[in-house]
Amino acid sequence: MDSLIAAFTDPTAIAALIALVIMEVVLGIDNLVFISILTNKLPVEQRQKARRIGIGLALGMRLVLLSMIAWIVGLTAPVFDLGISGPLNEYGAPTFETEFSWRDLILIVGGLFLIWKATKEIHHTVDPAGGDDVLDKKSVATITFGSAIVQIILLDMIFSLDSILTAVGMTDNLAIMVIAVLVAVTAMVLAADPLANFIAKNPTVVMLALGFLLMIGAVLIADGFGVHVPKGYIYAAMAFSTLVECLNIFARRAQKRKGGA
Repeated sequence: MDSLIAAFTDPTAIAALIALVIMEVVLGIDNLVFISILTNKLPVEQRQKARRIGIGLALGMRLVLLSMIAWIVGLTAPVFDLGISGPLNEYGAPTFETEFSWRDLILIVGGLFLIWKATKEIHHTVDPAGGDDVLDKKSVATITFGSAIVQIILLDMIFSLDSILTAVGMTDNLAIMVIAVLVAVTAMVLAADPLANFIAKNPTVVMLALGFLLMIGAVLIADGFGVHVPKGYIYAAMAFSTLVECLNIFARRAQKRKGGA
């Protein structure tokens, strides 16, 4: 109770809460983009239900992980060392880690899954007719409700772990972490349908979103190997790309209106 009161009365705690809410909302965008792309491949009548379940699972996983903070923090402890001496940077330190924790392994596997999934979707978008290779299975075009939920669960686990580790790194006040997670997931709920509908109505945005997933997957893998890419750079690049795509959409609509006139 004291930590909850402090979250709304202590100026330092309030500042931490605001910063963490913003960070959690930004991190939730990655999760939401994946859910939107995946659920748009379901029949129309199942999409909203799948999005609600996916976001509900994201909230549930985050709250469960918050209740296991001691265990979560323990995931950062090294579990094995490859014993490889990597190249050194200008400061004489290795450019990548050779010790791996469970967190590192989870991030690497999650990154690989994101890259694999995004590559499949890009291949299908570029060549919808399909071919004989492994990326051209007809299941890429449409998926079952159960398959969508399973894939959402896998990515929810990765994004939830990243979200909670970020929260732990910013504050030790559990009430602030819970409030930030609830606010972030509420924002996801409100943005889910508009974002998914916008992606569905603008095919070029799908390719942009898939590009984001490729980039996020690469960042997760790099993070797993100890190469920490500042998140600000990633989100700045995503924001700039989104702005350019919005300008393209406005330009195409203007051309259509001019042609119609």
